[in-house]
Amino acid sequence: MLEACCRSPVTLQRDLKRARIVLLAADGRSTRSIAKEVGVQPRIVSLWRHRYADLGLEGLQDKPRPGKQPIYTKTTDKRILKLLDKPPPHGFARWTGPLLAEALDDVDVQYVWRFLRSHKIDLAARKSWCESNDPNFTAKAADVVGLYVAPPAKAIVLCVDEKPSIQALERAQGYLKLPNGRALTGQSHDYKRHGTTTLFAALEVATGKIIATHSKRRRRVEFLDFMNSLTAAFPNRQLHVILDNLNTHKKNEDWLKAHPNVQFHFTPTSASWLNQVEVWFSILQGQSLSGASFTSLKQLQEHIDAYVSAYNDKAEPFVWTKKKVRQRRFKGRRITQL
Repeated sequence: MLEACCRSPVTLQRDLKRARIVLLAADGRSTRSIAKEVGVQPRIVSLWRHRYADLGLEGLQDKPRPGKQPIYTKTTDKRILKLLDKPPPHGFARWTGPLLAEALDDVDVQYVWRFLRSHKIDLAARKSWCESNDPNFTAKAADVVGLYVAPPAKAIVLCVDEKPSIQALERAQGYLKLPNGRALTGQSHDYKRHGTTTLFAALEVATGKIIATHSKRRRRVEFLDFMNSLTAAFPNRQLHVILDNLNTHKKNEDWLKAHPNVQFHFTPTSASWLNQVEVWFSILQGQSLSGASFTSLKQLQEHIDAYVSAYNDKAEPFVWTKKKVRQRRFKGRRITQL
């Protein structure tokens, strides 16, 4: 076996030297002559000769080594997690790696970062939520989703809401060329205000098309004016209008009596995300308003109208994919009171 080990081209150098030492010793060579031929110290030859004599082939293997004792243990990990459950130092909004290391006093910040990464803890990321406390959440949500999934026959379902105070900001626009050759669009930090507009919008659930108009304010008067324009746009049709719980949307019984073909459906409290027009407002902000510059309020309004027209040319209805709508409270959540 030792001779085969010496002939094999994949034998490690350390194993090859140990095999040669034993084979030369079997030929009756002295320790010094073996050390000179193999290229090691005489004490190394003596070590492996005795190891082989005592243990045979197993003696030529390395003994298990304990290695360096870890500086940080599971106790350190528990200390980090326990510290994260406490409020950050006074004056700070959240924990950071250096703050944790400073509070622990005997833990290096690099280990803190490694521990956080291994446990997928992101101290900078933030999630927000709005939990509805509406006691009739299930019934209201089912009513709204039912209009999306199975709308009444020969009726029009509209999602209506306002996007208030859209600013006509004038910013200097341009391009920034980086040393690596990349070119980025950019804008200056300073700006000039040219007024604001409130956008009233209605999304037709069946087609995804938008009906929008501008107003200076968002009072009940402007809301009912917009509703009058919707009833004129769909004459002699039954309208089911989905609204959030804004005060101007409620207490309009007199108007509803004058328009018996219109029925209002309200989303649950703190659940305006059920209104599909909110999704479209997000699309409008991302595709049309973010990064744009306007020299006048009229230019802003024309810009939005042009986007609405282009959007309607390719509009498609949103598809409701969630199977169930229910209210589920967060379990084990922590609310820090300062």
